[in-house]
Amino acid sequence: MSETLSIQEAQKLVLISHNLPPSHKKGKAIDCTLSSIENLGYVQIDTISTVQRAHHHTLWSRNPRYQNSHLDELVAKKKVFEYWSHAAAYLPMKDYKYSLYRKNAILRGEQKHWFSKDIGLMKSVLNRIKEEGPLMAKDFMHQGKLKEWGSKPAKQALENLFMQGKLMISSRKNFHKVYDLTERVLPNHIDCREPSQMEYIRYLIKNYLKANGIGQAAEISYLLKNTKALVTAALQEMHSSGELVQTNVNGNIYYALPDVLSLLNKSLNRNQLKILSPFDNLLIQRKRMLNLFDFDYQIECYIPESKRKYGYFSLPILWNANLVARMDCKADRKTSILHINHLALEERLQDKDGFTHAFCKELEAFKQFNNCTEIKLHKTTPPDFKATLQNLL
Repeated sequence: MSETLSIQEAQKLVLISHNLPPSHKKGKAIDCTLSSIENLGYVQIDTISTVQRAHHHTLWSRNPRYQNSHLDELVAKKKVFEYWSHAAAYLPMKDYKYSLYRKNAILRGEQKHWFSKDIGLMKSVLNRIKEEGPLMAKDFMHQGKLKEWGSKPAKQALENLFMQGKLMISSRKNFHKVYDLTERVLPNHIDCREPSQMEYIRYLIKNYLKANGIGQAAEISYLLKNTKALVTAALQEMHSSGELVQTNVNGNIYYALPDVLSLLNKSLNRNQLKILSPFDNLLIQRKRMLNLFDFDYQIECYIPESKRKYGYFSLPILWNANLVARMDCKADRKTSILHINHLALEERLQDKDGFTHAFCKELEAFKQFNNCTEIKLHKTTPPDFKATLQNLL
């Protein structure tokens, strides 16, 4: 048997699980940031800086008191660490042991890394860090042509040592990684016992469902090689034992933790609008967004300009419990101007007055988050919405 949910109920479960829009939380702002990371399970790191980078943006969307310094502070306090989720990410330190499943597989040669291994160079790099302390890639000299993504051999050695767990990122300087020995970065109390295969798979399932409300095997194993069949089998077993429940949404079966349905009794702030990062945990799986929110989204910075429909870096906009618009914008740091290159409304948006009021309010906060003092609106879809919005801005 499975619980049948309407699409609106499913959307509500997902949004409340993500704390979107965010509920007010007491306590120190940095503690709220840590709580967000621990709830989400990871926050993806991204280099694109058209607006505030994705890892900052994702956390700001859930914690209005978020400061960009929080991540550096949490790394320094050994509350979070950098490693690989489905991509480069900040992860909760309390979950460190589960990173060992991948690290040890790479160390044993059971899983490959994208850089080839130069064992001699890796030993040399490791010895330098042992003797000299934390180092960056630029601390290693190289002469000659570069191969493999333009990375010099020492950088490849550092990344191989990082991926197999010999090194960790102790800090960042101007966004450049600073590498140190794992034993010098890890807190003393951290559990360093490698989980069994089943422990790891169960962790993936529970972690995903806690953060996302409902999920399927393909979503839980997203970009995690050789895990889908294991996740599928574990989901069925956990459902049979009563550890998970099934939910039917538009004919599609999802799994959930038993207490998730109680979230339907909570209220959702439908009036608050949030401008989201393309790499936000809510949005990163595009097929899921299409199925659950009827939102067909593609980030267009990776396609030729002539083929872009919305713009280089369009940001999805959440309002009234749905994704109703997308905004391509750029923060010009030299002039402190936030340029809205293209604001496109979805056809489903009916209450434009309500949306406009909520959008202008949140846009002011987004402007400040991006250290801008002025907003310039260039284009809207539909075109006649530009005059309406311009008058309010």
